[in-house]
Amino acid sequence: MRLFVFGASGGTGAHLLAQALEAGHRVTAVARTPRSLSGHPHLTALRGDVLEPGEWRQALAGHDAVLSCLGSAHRRPTTVYSQGMAAIVAAMQDCEVRRLACVTSASLDLSPAAPLGQRLLIGRVIRPLYRHMYADMAEMERIITASDLDWTVVRPPRLTDAPFTGRYLTTVNEHLPRTRSLPRADLAHYLLHHLDDRATWRAWIEISRR
Repeated sequence: MRLFVFGASGGTGAHLLAQALEAGHRVTAVARTPRSLSGHPHLTALRGDVLEPGEWRQALAGHDAVLSCLGSAHRRPTTVYSQGMAAIVAAMQDCEVRRLACVTSASLDLSPAAPLGQRLLIGRVIRPLYRHMYADMAEMERIITASDLDWTVVRPPRLTDAPFTGRYLTTVNEHLPRTRSLPRADLAHYLLHHLDDRATWRAWIEISRR
């Protein structure tokens, strides 16, 4: 496939890029510093910012899917999720690219069955501390689900830099009984290998390490 990737220089995005190229896909990756992306004959690295679509919009035409691993680690107000996704959705509609997969967080809608300690930690500590990030991430999900694209929203738990396992659990439009931290490499693997899985289209996915 021809894949268009945002956030390819981040933790999950770097794994996604490496796995996609290893699988033989052709990838266009948007990055503020494209030199940070490893050279590969099937990789086109574009200098750009998701919030400035004029830099990458025309290059999107002809791709089979867009994958977004956009992220923000700080606690300040941000619009990178919502405005970035609004730009992506508009560009995809204009360029007639329909398949979209993106990453948010299981903490946006924590399962009622999650252990009490986990619910208290996330609900009373983590979400208040990162309230701006979570609010913008929720707005991003609203923009995606309101679109007519063939979208998939993947909600992982806490991500780690542990090695790839290929062992993870997923549910479609429902919560897992409990979630465990997930290697970023496993999240990237799921994103890449379920682009053609129509059961995940126009659905949110919860994922966890086994």
